[in-house]
Amino acid sequence: MGMTIAEKILAKKSGQKKVSPGDLVTVEVDTVVMIDNSFMASRWREIQKLRDPARLVVVFDHRVPAATEDAAAAHCTGRRFVEKFGIKRFHDVGYDQGISHQLVADHGYALPGTVLVCSDSHTCSGGVFNCIARGVGEPDVVYSAIKGETWFRVGETVRYELTGKLPPAVTTKDAFLQIAGHHGDHATQNIEWGGPGVSGLSIAARKTLTTMSAELSAEFSTFEPDSTMLDWVRARNPAPFEPVYPDRDAAYAVVRKVDFAQLEPLVAFPDTVIENSRPVAAAAGTRIDQAFIGSCANGTMDDLELAARILRGQRVAPGVRLIVTPGSQSVFREAARAGIVTALVEAGAVVTPSTCGACGGGHLGILGPNETCITASTRNFKGRMGDSSAKIYMGSPATVAASAIRGVITDPREFLN
Repeated sequence: MGMTIAEKILAKKSGQKKVSPGDLVTVEVDTVVMIDNSFMASRWREIQKLRDPARLVVVFDHRVPAATEDAAAAHCTGRRFVEKFGIKRFHDVGYDQGISHQLVADHGYALPGTVLVCSDSHTCSGGVFNCIARGVGEPDVVYSAIKGETWFRVGETVRYELTGKLPPAVTTKDAFLQIAGHHGDHATQNIEWGGPGVSGLSIAARKTLTTMSAELSAEFSTFEPDSTMLDWVRARNPAPFEPVYPDRDAAYAVVRKVDFAQLEPLVAFPDTVIENSRPVAAAAGTRIDQAFIGSCANGTMDDLELAARILRGQRVAPGVRLIVTPGSQSVFREAARAGIVTALVEAGAVVTPSTCGACGGGHLGILGPNETCITASTRNFKGRMGDSSAKIYMGSPATVAASAIRGVITDPREFLN
């Protein structure tokens, strides 16, 4: 039997001809992304040497601008580290700021066929570029930076064949919610995305699927390469790479089909996305206090444009806070030039700097006791975005924008026919 994309990359990077599910492999790491959390005093241990500083990317994203004295101190520690080793790919607060996974896309840091690690759980986002990317523990990040290698257990692969075209007001966030609702978690498994439906998806739409794969507990989430993706990477990174395709006789745990044309707007009810999504009608009318659009999953130009299309000429309902956080300052600038930021602000949204912010309950939109939020971000478990008594529903940016206008959870097809 042949190998899947993840298996082929793991085999090549471990110097083996073939790997199979259950194998333990030590692999070369091509890119190590360190975030500001890595430099917090409670976690940081001084590093004396690096395998290759050119393989590192340092990003301040979770606590930007610094919200506490501890965060500010961590940024100082990170800047000293960058200076000590002469790290070129450094994203400080300012022009090139952003959420690490969005910056990986903006700058083409994840090359096809390579291995990328970071301590953030949504690192699987990078798999949109035909690589294997994974969130690992802080000690594993440090080890990868120093030794240039790490280890993984080879998991089985679930293949999703994407077909059809998304209807108006339906997004790949809805596709994810259907998968999470119908198929549950994918613990110890890899996810491989392919099929004719991929060609109709932007990179941003695809990235939502790989990013949200963390919520399925997947190991790796990887797209088959196509010209759209390859051109994207080549336009941003001149380094050579080799795309990886699955073998025709690759062995999958299961192959499932997702017909985009059959999807409708979905909402995950509070506390989990696993086996907890329903048609938006099931939540319609639920009063909300806050609506959030952003994060590494839904802070792209596509997402902001979609929200603006609904909000243009409308006003956010009284008593509702609509917070919008672009995934990177590059996205923010593009949205500003296109008039999207103006449309959002005129509608009553608060547009924040690019940061993890409200998604992780860090700052810029923490929920209070017994509040209800609908979010287009990554997670909705209890206490994720603030007080543990708050209720967090999850939907697409279209659903969130429509709900912000009405003040209750609302089907976005009211605004996008």
